[in-house]
Amino acid sequence: MPETQLSAAADPQILRVATYNIHKGVQGLGPARRLEIHNLGLAVEQLDADIVCLQEVRKMNRKEEQYFDRWPSVPQAEYLAPEGYESVYLTNAYTRDGEHGNALLSRWPVIGYQREDISDHRFEQRGLLHVELDIQGKRVHSIVVHLGLIHGSRIRQIAQLHRFIEREVPPNAPLVVAGDFNDWGNQIKRMLAGFGLFEFEGDRGALTYPSRLPIAQLDHIYVRGLTPLGLQVPKGRIWWRMSDHLPLIAEFRL
Repeated sequence: MPETQLSAAADPQILRVATYNIHKGVQGLGPARRLEIHNLGLAVEQLDADIVCLQEVRKMNRKEEQYFDRWPSVPQAEYLAPEGYESVYLTNAYTRDGEHGNALLSRWPVIGYQREDISDHRFEQRGLLHVELDIQGKRVHSIVVHLGLIHGSRIRQIAQLHRFIEREVPPNAPLVVAGDFNDWGNQIKRMLAGFGLFEFEGDRGALTYPSRLPIAQLDHIYVRGLTPLGLQVPKGRIWWRMSDHLPLIAEFRL
């Protein structure tokens, strides 16, 4: 198993979280592009996570729906949710042909959810998805993020995330912040540590991008009020064919 050995999934005190940028369910360019949403549905099941945080999830896209014969008849978040999971999706970006955003799939009951606009300029529509969950009678807050491509934007978005957490998440509540941080350095990690959010620190970096030959960890799972136990990045052809990112799986003690 890559990275560090994960704990037994049967332990009720272990929370298993995954984050995955699914590249809108399509890979490739032009006539060579292929629909991967059906394979991604199988992949999400294989992750076997209590919480799955997804980025670049399409609610609908008229152009792709016409191009692909097997385009799902329901929004991608709903399609990807394994049996028994609840799906939450809210739109970040509106385009000429459709809309896409962040999603969260949960094995545990959803208490409530909301979106905060964190767009930093008019060329990138960004948002965070906040979902409150009931996990074994404990209120756990989860925030799905997909930060901007510009360094200064990401710094301002982390500051906005901090203000959101202070306003919306009780200080003693367990908190998970996961997603595509689009960051190649350590400044964001230091900023998050400044307000109590940490991730598992293994011997080696959990590289997730680009999926075919990963050289950077753009995807992260940070927590507050939980104990990080382990980290895993599934690898191999079956994974790099589905998206330009690899999924990241982490386990925490409740």
